[in-house]
Amino acid sequence: MVPVVIVVIIAVAALAVGLGIGFFIRRMTAEKKLGSAEAQARHILEDAIKNAESAKKESVIAAKEEIFQLKREADFDIKERRKEVSRQERRLQQKEETLDAKIEGLERKEQVLSEKHAEQDRLKAEVEAVLSRQLGMIEKIAGMTADEAKAELVSRLDEEMQHETAMKISEYEEKFRDEADAKARDILSLAIQRCAADHVSEISISTVQIPSDEMKGRIIGREGRNIRTIETLTGVDLIIDDTPDVITVSGFDPVRREIARIALEKLVSDGRIHPARIEEMVEKARRDVDNTIKQAGDRAIFETGVHGLHPELIKLLGRMKFRTSFGQNALRHSIEVSMLAGVLADELGVDVTMAKRAGLLHDIGKAVTAEAEGSHIQLGVEIATKYREHKDIIHAIEAHHGDVEAKSALDFIIQAADAISAARPGARREDVENYIKRLQKLEEVAGDFEGVEKTFAIQAGREVRIMVKPELVDDDKMKILARDIAKKIEGELDYPGQIKVSVIRESRTVDYAK
Repeated sequence: MVPVVIVVIIAVAALAVGLGIGFFIRRMTAEKKLGSAEAQARHILEDAIKNAESAKKESVIAAKEEIFQLKREADFDIKERRKEVSRQERRLQQKEETLDAKIEGLERKEQVLSEKHAEQDRLKAEVEAVLSRQLGMIEKIAGMTADEAKAELVSRLDEEMQHETAMKISEYEEKFRDEADAKARDILSLAIQRCAADHVSEISISTVQIPSDEMKGRIIGREGRNIRTIETLTGVDLIIDDTPDVITVSGFDPVRREIARIALEKLVSDGRIHPARIEEMVEKARRDVDNTIKQAGDRAIFETGVHGLHPELIKLLGRMKFRTSFGQNALRHSIEVSMLAGVLADELGVDVTMAKRAGLLHDIGKAVTAEAEGSHIQLGVEIATKYREHKDIIHAIEAHHGDVEAKSALDFIIQAADAISAARPGARREDVENYIKRLQKLEEVAGDFEGVEKTFAIQAGREVRIMVKPELVDDDKMKILARDIAKKIEGELDYPGQIKVSVIRESRTVDYAK
């Protein structure tokens, strides 16, 4: 038992000794490594310090070199600037010396001039004294003062100059007038030669050929109902007399007359003549006339070469085919004015396109004078403004009869072209124009009353027919209306003979304006 304990004690003691030796060895090893690490760290720190010192020295050296270089450049610039300043100073000094020399020269010249002025003043005083003595002697001899003599001389010179000026002005005016007249004659003769125009003879009746006199009776109808229907629907007067195979259509409005003529030809060709058929044929005739109007407008713009017109303006131009002025067809007149204006504008260096357009549209107001109030000039200006024509064209329309002052060459060209077309032989007949105006005025007067639906001037203005609205005018009011219209016609119109006033509803009441 004892040996075991001893063994254990020995083992424990050996273990303790071993642990102590191991710990001592380990501690020695650690201390050795620590010392080595510290030595290495010191070495690294020393190297870093050496490197930093080296870099610092290099930076200082580089900075010193850069400062030296900048200083050297600055010294060079300063030296150059000093040289330039020196040169400038020398130049300024030279200029100052030059200016001083010039000033001295000017002073010497000024002194010389002063002496000369003094000499001149002395001479002038002597001359004035001599002149004064001479003038006194002249005044004494002539018996006139200097002012009186001067006034007399100026008066004579003024009279001579006025006479010479008047002679020169008269001479130039005569020369310019002769040249202007010759130039105007050349231009106008050229324009007239280049515009061939027809002689126009408009009448207020149309004739319709019928196959036999038996057809006259059918057109009249039982108790005259067919002829009354035709006259009512078209607003014209049918004259059926003893002339064989002919019916005369009378009416101042060419459009209505043309509608009636076409409708009659269709009825005669068809053979069926009764009120319903008449209404149908009249409506077809209206469509045909509308188509004719459109074709006439298209033909006019093609013939004149005026393009870009509004479709409504083209339609209004076509309506002018059935409008006359002093017996002259309004559409043909407008085409003539357009062509003449183009020639005149070309000769005078004015825009030819504008001149042709203004010439074609100058009487456009005549297309609506039957439907609207106002002169054809006012209506033309309103129409051109409505469809946005150029302001120069609108002014030319307004000025072509002198209603406003002509301001541009275009205005004068349209005036001249209008006068040429209207004044040529055979162009117009004034009695026809007055006749048409009277009939238009007659229809306007009769249409101003309440309840009137349509008015037609027929029988060459000897009768006016008024269609009334049945719901507004009864049988009793018809007589009063007829009398009122007759009184108004008597008060506002001048006319030969008498005018028959016919008011039509279901029955007719007639009165006369005497």
